[in-house]
Amino acid sequence: MAFRAAPVRVRVPATSANLGPGFDALGLALSLYDDVVVRVADEGLFVDVAGEGADTVPRTRRHLVVRALHAGFDALGGQPRGLEVVCANRIPHSRGLGSSAAAIVAGLTAARALVLGGADTLDDDALLALAAELEGHPDNVAACLLGGLTLAWTPADGPAHAVRLPVSPALRPVVFVPTTSSSTAKARKLLPETVPHADAARNAARSALLVHALAADPGLLLAATEDRLHQQYRAPSQVKTAGLIDALRADGVPAVVSGAGPSVLAFAGHADDLSSYAPRGWAVEVLAVDADGAELLGLAG
Repeated sequence: MAFRAAPVRVRVPATSANLGPGFDALGLALSLYDDVVVRVADEGLFVDVAGEGADTVPRTRRHLVVRALHAGFDALGGQPRGLEVVCANRIPHSRGLGSSAAAIVAGLTAARALVLGGADTLDDDALLALAAELEGHPDNVAACLLGGLTLAWTPADGPAHAVRLPVSPALRPVVFVPTTSSSTAKARKLLPETVPHADAARNAARSALLVHALAADPGLLLAATEDRLHQQYRAPSQVKTAGLIDALRADGVPAVVSGAGPSVLAFAGHADDLSSYAPRGWAVEVLAVDADGAELLGLAG
């Protein structure tokens, strides 16, 4: 097993999962990025972090990018003696915008690039399956890896899969990001074990409509983003998030919880300025749909 001597640089996008009714299945890549530069060293581990999470994330093997790097190297057949990892983070942490998926995909993509012939051993399908295993669900990692709009699923007896779907060029994603954070694991604990059959049937119909609306007819997004599976159960724990969504939707703006929250994803019209809806202290980002997914930007330096 031979390693590349030069460092590699990977850019990964933020993602919004679920998109309302597409729970644990649909994901959308957004034009907000983390950059990771990794070099194989003679020994030890050096981790530097700037931007989001710089004051809180560990600089040890527990760092999520480092964990993903080691998982990738294991899948490729061996570990380097040392690593230097530099992260420039722009994706908010624990806000429902896929920061953990970005870290995992960045680490795996960098590991593959640092091993000579790595792409032959760990192709995109295998990388996706490993990323989903590390993340625990495939929706965010699929969109982060592939870009655009993705539909992901996990068979009962096999690894995760995903397909990329068409996206209308008229989409104008807007994210509302609070200062408070949320735990995906805790958010999942708020969900019931069963839901009414009528709610499940309604969500299935809305999910199908959502794929069409995102691809060809954004005018249908208000109806297509209705959800009965998860948002109502999490609303009491994210009061400002729920209130913002209600306010936007009451005015005809398609809006959903981004991932497990507490951020909100909305789709603006051509000339809409949605900043006036933001609660005090919330940031508003008008983004584009990222079309490229995880990118290897070549040799760093």
